[in-house]
Amino acid sequence: MNAPVVDYYFSLISPYAWLGHAAVLEVARETGAQLRYRPVRIFDLFDATGGLPLGKRSPARQRYRLVELQRWRAQRDLPLNLAPKFFPVDIALADRCAIALIDAQLDPSGYMDAAFRALWADDRDLADPGVVAALLQAHGFDSDAVMEQAATDAVAERYAANTRCAIEADLPGLPGYVLEGEPFWGQDRVDALRDALVHRRTPYRPSVEPR
Repeated sequence: MNAPVVDYYFSLISPYAWLGHAAVLEVARETGAQLRYRPVRIFDLFDATGGLPLGKRSPARQRYRLVELQRWRAQRDLPLNLAPKFFPVDIALADRCAIALIDAQLDPSGYMDAAFRALWADDRDLADPGVVAALLQAHGFDSDAVMEQAATDAVAERYAANTRCAIEADLPGLPGYVLEGEPFWGQDRVDALRDALVHRRTPYRPSVEPR
């Protein structure tokens, strides 16, 4: 039987993607699933699905987000600064470097972990090319080559195409995991994804047309 493939949609600017990263990697190892990494332009996804950037959300939603992040920070036992120095940040360079690694058939997961940690735990600026280069070098990558590729039109189109695919998969936000067309939105759905992979059940679909 072929290994199941999970499309893993993320942006390095998402704290929830950071909270779910190690968990989804563990699920893939446990179940033999293949992760297909797909960085997404998160604000384009929000525009298409009705989501709002953090600063435009109601105060109640912003406060609830802070409570939820604390819950999951404790549950996942991960460092997470609720108010990092460099947030919000232009994440395009860091995300596009992940795409360049993927296109070169290199495993981006270690770089992703380091980039998430840099933003959400270490107060480093992921819009700074020097910071991104150092993260790449620390994982054995040729930072000049990766960043040169990241600046190409081909990578820009891949970034946009990933975003279109996330929209078509009905993902309202990130992270998102898609298995055989079934979307799992949010790092708190990693256990549901694991269950679907273990039992190889028929994917769920919307049962009625939305109003």
